[in-house]
Amino acid sequence: MSWFAILHKLISPGNTLVAVEHNLDAIKSADWVIDLGLESGAAGGEIIAEGRPEQVAKVAASNTGRFLAQALRPLDN
Repeated sequence: MSWFAILHKLISPGNTLVAVEHNLDAIKSADWVIDLGLESGAAGGEIIAEGRPEQVAKVAASNTGRFLAQALRPLDN
């Protein structure tokens, strides 16, 4: 069973799952994203963006949003 299948099995009965994740496939399938940054450690910890993945992808100050926007783009045929 894949990692994503296990996660979906955990949340399907209405459970909430909070995860710290950097994998764009996981982030783009999330119901809600909170992007902390801008950097790590003492230079981070501020909420840069929050919302559905499509909303976070539109926040110019969000490094995660920049990469997420690319991941959400449909593939050209």
